[in-house]
Amino acid sequence: MTPDESILEDFIATRLAADPAHDIEHVRRVVTNARRIALAEGADLDVVLPAAWLHDCVCLPKNHPERYLASRQAARMATEYLQAFGLSQDRLEAIAHAIEAHSFSAGIQARTLEARVVQDADRLDALGAIGISRCLLTGGAIQRALYSGEDPFCTVREPDDNRFCIDHFYRKLFTVAGTLHTRSARQEASNRIAFMQAYLQQLGHEIGQQAP
Repeated sequence: MTPDESILEDFIATRLAADPAHDIEHVRRVVTNARRIALAEGADLDVVLPAAWLHDCVCLPKNHPERYLASRQAARMATEYLQAFGLSQDRLEAIAHAIEAHSFSAGIQARTLEARVVQDADRLDALGAIGISRCLLTGGAIQRALYSGEDPFCTVREPDDNRFCIDHFYRKLFTVAGTLHTRSARQEASNRIAFMQAYLQQLGHEIGQQAP
């Protein structure tokens, strides 16, 4: 039997690392996104929701050398935790796959609709107003400068998000929409990216350099 969502929330709240971009509010937003996309796409909520709640039960810092392994570790931990609720092996495997495939850095192909939904839900949280906020929170936490004073919008150089927060827009965030699987997620991503582009235009105005 799938555990109540309040039980899953209580569990994940004890597992989150001190990462401002992967806190309990991030998890709640991913669950909200996943529920909405699953309902629109006809995915199995009994797989999607546990996976969305538990997807970050192991979460390593952005600059950790083994970050790409975190989603696999999270899938194993979630499976061990959920076994106590008597879920079938097929359901446990479906949830585990959705968790391991959600991570951008893991590079695991989402083979099921439910995994695609959870992956899309997590990636949407990297876009829009929330995406900008998370990018700047993470960059500040690992001591990245906000932008390059010489070329803030990467017009004549390759983006270097190891040095500048805004470069992460060009290195990764603007590519996220192209990786989304579901139509409902792509529609939402389009709106969020438009907001991010408007933010860059305003930033350019304020620093006296025009954004492309």
